[in-house]
Amino acid sequence: MGGIAQRIPRRAVALVAATAALPRLLALAIERDDILEEYVEKSDTFAQTLVASGTFGFLPEVSSAYTQPLYAWFLAALYWPLDRSWVVVGLAQVALAVVTALLVLVIGRHLASVRTGVIAALVATLHPYLVWHDVHVNREIVDQVILAALVLLTLLAHDRRSTWLGIAAGAVAGLAVLSNARLLLLPLVVAPFAAWRVRPGRRAVVVALLVVVVSAAVVAPWVARNKAVIGCATITTDTRALWKANNPATYDVLANGGWIDDVPDLAGVPPWPEKAAAISVDAAKAVDECAQASFYRDEVLDFWRDEPGEKARLAAQAVWMLWSPFLSVDADDPGQQGAADLAQRTVEPAFVLALYLLAFWGAWMAPSRFVVLAVLLLSYNTLAAMVFAGTVRYRAPWDFLLALLASFALERSWVLLRQRRRPGEPSASR
Repeated sequence: MGGIAQRIPRRAVALVAATAALPRLLALAIERDDILEEYVEKSDTFAQTLVASGTFGFLPEVSSAYTQPLYAWFLAALYWPLDRSWVVVGLAQVALAVVTALLVLVIGRHLASVRTGVIAALVATLHPYLVWHDVHVNREIVDQVILAALVLLTLLAHDRRSTWLGIAAGAVAGLAVLSNARLLLLPLVVAPFAAWRVRPGRRAVVVALLVVVVSAAVVAPWVARNKAVIGCATITTDTRALWKANNPATYDVLANGGWIDDVPDLAGVPPWPEKAAAISVDAAKAVDECAQASFYRDEVLDFWRDEPGEKARLAAQAVWMLWSPFLSVDADDPGQQGAADLAQRTVEPAFVLALYLLAFWGAWMAPSRFVVLAVLLLSYNTLAAMVFAGTVRYRAPWDFLLALLASFALERSWVLLRQRRRPGEPSASR
């Protein structure tokens, strides 16, 4: 991997890094008053509690597994030595966005050329939604960099028939699961691809198994912690969110621009961990997270079994909401006013529509192995949305794959344009 990076000119690296950083620094300056005050996800609370008390939970001495841990750990690693401020969080997340853009540059260089990598990185990092979203407290910023690293390592393992690169890809896949529980089965998707060209066939099977085993080994300590501390072996106990996305009231709420948080709660159920923590310490200690996780999981399974037609309707709705270039959830752009709101509702759809068209064209020119990998990963994300729910927030971290495909179309367009601007040159048919 280092050899690839060394063949990338410094000016290309500087261009990509600056293009990623400068718009986000501007967004950070504009949004600084709201970054730690409005629409902050619960990982921030977990991080503050962890730093203050050593407890991973909503409250000190009340352990919880009500979220995936990686983003909370990332925030805690900032808060512990540097304190909690919009400057610290914002600059750290801008840095992650720069790393993601540089990884896309390296992937493009590996697939074709430095120019392809630069084009792909610029398209990916100038995504209007991400420029705004990346500086806010949302775990997708961590998802992006992990997914880009996973794609790079998986491609390298495939192309170099490398066991060690396959193991590295497995480790990163494990981190992806710790970042986002919807990626639980992702190691099973990348493992066959990483091992596909390994010979003999028995060694390929071993490499594929190693990818899965290593990813499981990365996740295992967290699952063991939850078994010992919470009482059940799980990545997260928040199956209530899955139920919110899978019940008879969900479709209408989403169709009217709401989000699953707006789905009415079941009557007579005990408070879930987040609500209980807001009531009192005693209420939080009384919550049985494992029992609640089992209860809501059973509710979901009953819904799927009893109302398959409604579930099919929800799955179709999720696909549309995931891939629609238009914002379908009001909560996707909370608090935006004026120019920011106008950009989200005009520039963003235009950008995404162009990205889709260019990616489709580029898929006919990109290396077939990358097209296969991109289709596998995008299909997995789509299936995950069908099980859970779809929104632009869940698609945008994967859009760098489309940017890489689009880069081949854009590079081809540039070549054709330059050829047309050279009058007097004999055509190839003469």
